[in-house]
Formats: sequence, C-alpha cells, structure tokens
Amino acid sequence: MLKKLAAALLLATSAPALASASDDLKRVMDEQWAWFLRTNPTYATTLGTHDYDDRIGDISLAEADRQAQQAQAFVDRLKALPDAQLSAEERTNKAILSRLLSEQVEGNRYGERQMLFTTYYGWHQGFAGMGENLPFRTKADYDNYLKRLAQYPAYNQEAIRITRQAVAQGFVQPCDAMKGFEKTIIGVVAEDPAKSRFYAPFLGAKPADASDAEWAELQTRAKTLITGTLNPEYRRFHDYYVKDYAPKCRKTVGASAMPKGAEWYALQARINTTTDLTPEQIHQLGLKEVARIRAEMETVAKQAGFSSREAFIQELRTNPKYYAKSPEELLAAAALQAKRIDGMLPQYFGRLPRLPYGVKAIPAETAEGTTTAYASPGSLISGIASQYYVNTSKLDQRPLWELAALTPHEAAPGHLFQLGLQQELDLPNFRKHQAGFTAYVEGWALYTERLGIEMGLYDTPEKQMGRLSYEMWRASRLVVDTGIHAKGWTKAQAVAFMTDNTALSAANIDAEVNRYISWPGQALGYKMGELKIRELRTRAEAALGPKFDLRRFHDAVLAKGAVPLDVLEAQIDAWIAGEKARG
Repeated sequence: MLKKLAAALLLATSAPALASASDDLKRVMDEQWAWFLRTNPTYATTLGTHDYDDRIGDISLAEADRQAQQAQAFVDRLKALPDAQLSAEERTNKAILSRLLSEQVEGNRYGERQMLFTTYYGWHQGFAGMGENLPFRTKADYDNYLKRLAQYPAYNQEAIRITRQAVAQGFVQPCDAMKGFEKTIIGVVAEDPAKSRFYAPFLGAKPADASDAEWAELQTRAKTLITGTLNPEYRRFHDYYVKDYAPKCRKTVGASAMPKGAEWYALQARINTTTDLTPEQIHQLGLKEVARIRAEMETVAKQAGFSSREAFIQELRTNPKYYAKSPEELLAAAALQAKRIDGMLPQYFGRLPRLPYGVKAIPAETAEGTTTAYASPGSLISGIASQYYVNTSKLDQRPLWELAALTPHEAAPGHLFQLGLQQELDLPNFRKHQAGFTAYVEGWALYTERLGIEMGLYDTPEKQMGRLSYEMWRASRLVVDTGIHAKGWTKAQAVAFMTDNTALSAANIDAEVNRYISWPGQALGYKMGELKIRELRTRAEAALGPKFDLRRFHDAVLAKGAVPLDVLEAQIDAWIAGEKARG
C-alpha cells in the first residue's frame, strides 16, 4: 500500500501543471503576433523580424477571408478564458486584442473591403514608399528589397482585378473626390531610373559587406527592375484608372449610397471613435463644438483689431506676408518650429522617446491632392527615424501661421512623440506595434495643439486664430463627415460649411473634404479623442487639487499606448486613485 501511495505521489509531482488562464492568454497573444508578422512581412522587417525579408503581403480577397477566419479563431479562444482568473492588466490585454480582431472580422463582411484606395492612400503609393521604411545595412537587405520589387506585377494585377470586381458591384469612389488621382499613379514613373523613388536606397553608401562589383550589380538590377517591371505596371494601373475606373466613378458622395453603406458607415464610426455613438449623435456634438469655437474666434478677431472673424480670416487667407516663397522656406520654418517645441518638452513630460524625427517634403506626385502634413513613424528596433512630412505644393495655400498648431500635432509632442514612446513601453507586441486606435492617436495629437497654449506657441493673434481654425477644422469634421455619409450632404455643402467656419485655405478644404468622402469615418476620431482627454484632465485636476502634476498626468495618458477611450478612462481613474494615495 505504501509503495502504491509513493508511486502516486511521484506521478503527481512529475506531471506537468495544468496551464493557467494567464498562460493561455500569453500563448494566444504570442501566436497572434507571430501570425500578424507572417501576414505583414514588410512591416515585420521594419520591426526587426527577418524571417520574411524577401516577401510582400497578399492583397487577395481569399487571403482576407483566411485572415478573418484566423482572427475569429483567436477571438473564440480569448472568449474561453475566464476573466476572474486574469489580472486587471491581462483582462485589458484580452479585451483590446479581442476588439482588434473582432473589428477585422466584422469589416471583412462588407463589400467595401474591395475599395483599395482613397485620396489619402493606395497600394501603388504604399509600394512606392516601401523603401523608406526598411533598414538597408547589408548586401542581403538590398537583395531582398529587389526581390520584393520584382513581385509587384502580380500584386498590382490582383489589386486591379479586385477593383474591377468592386466597380461591377457598386463599390467605387465618387467622382467629386477623385479629380487628379491619376497623378498619384503616373507620378511614380521616372524615365531616369536613378531618379525614381524606388531607387532612393541605392543613392546611399555601399553596404560594408558588398564589393564594388556586387554593389554595381545591385544598382544595375534596381534600374532594370524600375524601367522594365515597375514603370510598366504603374502605367498599367494608370491606364486602367483613366480609361475604365474614372468613367464609372460614383455620382453620389455618401457611403450610404453603396450596398449596405449605412450599416458599414456606422461600423466605421464605432471603430474610429471607439464609442457606441450613432452618426446623428456625433453630428450634433460637432455642431455644438463648432458654435463654441466660433465664439472664441470672434473674440480673437476683435482683440486683433478686426470687425469680425470673417474679416480677420480674409486677411489671413490673402495677405502674401503669411506665406513662404519657396518649399525650402516652408520646410525651414517647420523645422525651426519643431526644434523650439523640442526644447520645451521636459517641462511637460517626465518620459521622452528616444527615436528622433526628420522633416521632409511630401512626395510631389501626391502633394497636390493630399493634406497639409502627416507623420510617418519610424522604428527604434531597425534604426529608422520618424518623419514629419510637410506639403510644399501650392505655397499660397500653406500659411506660416498654421505651423504653430500643425507641428505639435504631427511631430512632438503629438504623433511622432506618442508613437515613438509606444515602441518603448513594456507591453505585448500587438499593443506596441499593431494597436493604433484612431480616437486615441489622433485625439492625443489634437490635445497637444491645445497644450500649445500653455507652451506659449501662439504668441500672435494670427497663430491664435490658426490654432482655433485647426480646432474648428476637427470639430467641423464631426459635422461634415456624418453629413456626407449619413445625412445626404453634397460635396458643395461640405465645402461651404468648412469655408464658413474655418480659416483653412480653399485648397486645403477641397483636399480635406475629398479625404472625408473617400475615407468615411476616419476623421471622426480626432475631436472625439481630444474631448475625452480634456475631460479626463479636468477630472484629475478637480480630484487632485494641488497634488495634480501635469507632467505625471501626461505620462499616465501615454503609459499604456493607444487604447480605446473607455480603457483610457479606466486607466486615468486608476491613476487618480494612486495619486491620491501618494504621500
């Protein structure tokens, strides 16, 4: 009997312990991240994973279905994990991952998934910019890049096939938004391959592990690929767009005019705001914000000596003294503004990101039809700096007084600051590199524009009106985006509303409205996120009184990276409780 008992005890101690809910969650997160890297091979390279360095992604609808099926499988596994056996942080990780994957599954059910380009992005521009987001240090890096470029014909032709199918089913961009889009395609073609965007990586120094002959051979391969493979494919897409797509563009502008469009737009509103507000509720909130900001603009105009906000805005739009005379002057002004802000950051933040950023002009072929500026986050792992891209086209539409608000939003302490810091956080990989909730990311950037008041950035009436115009721009988005896609507005109505309420130039307004038309819902996140962050700061100031520390509050908002707004609220409420408990 004693021998049997001893044997049983030995068996019990040597058997592996049952996996805990925490172990199961970690396994799901690890497997999902490995799957994400496999299905996003170029991004994997950017993030320092080199298992797929010679591959590009699969744009086919069959692959989209496979990914949705896999995402649902992960969601099902997450649902099976009991929350009661997870820590608070683990429950948050579970909820965020489940949300990301569920949105992917839901979005894949709509025909709008076949719409592969907007005025803001497209597969052709993504491919043209690929080299800007990859590390180039070794001979293999260049060789793999060329292998990727060689795969573009199949990728491009599949994208065109999907687009043809989309058009046949009624999923086509509106005519009103797409004027000049063909320039973003044919503009990539360079008759001299050495001047192509694709050749840019080969203009630098020779990699240390390559001989002169090997380097010359790589450069020759690149030029041959550009002239013999890439240029013909860009012409193919251009010809298809001009001859077949543009003549069939949609005469309506609202998403609701497409099959299941109203339902799909409501989904986009939920995804981009991380709230359950309806388009009508968002529209009414926007009107309220527009009225408030308009009153503030009236006050600034009168303080500046003008009879009305309209008179001041007319002055700002038309006086040549407010505009750069050359692209170089505009870039220099943006760079100077950025460095002035950089020098103030330690006063407002306890933790600063290590990843630096540069200032560049937006590529010429997209500049005329795109926004005033945008951010391109780099990679600390791969040694790729972030970039603050400034639009240097149509200089008479790019006022210098905008830079005081534009720069903190796109560079620091806005996008490039927040996204750079997120890469360094002690978080699961999917939260550092995959979760990019629009309401948080854009809400934070818009909040930093307002923080510029405390930083002293708006030291002239022109800059003050510029900030208010930018805030009005984001408030107007709530009205215009929902107006177009849920209330039947025309483009002319949207342009008139923006013209009446903001100080933006005509070119900027046209480009922005085209963006909202072709990319429904995305623009709703900015103001919704900013309002939540301001609400949480007000709550923290009231609860903590003299114990409130602005630097610590900002660090707390940024501490967990991009999260849905309800998660951010719980995060800051917990921080307030912790601050109260501090001695």
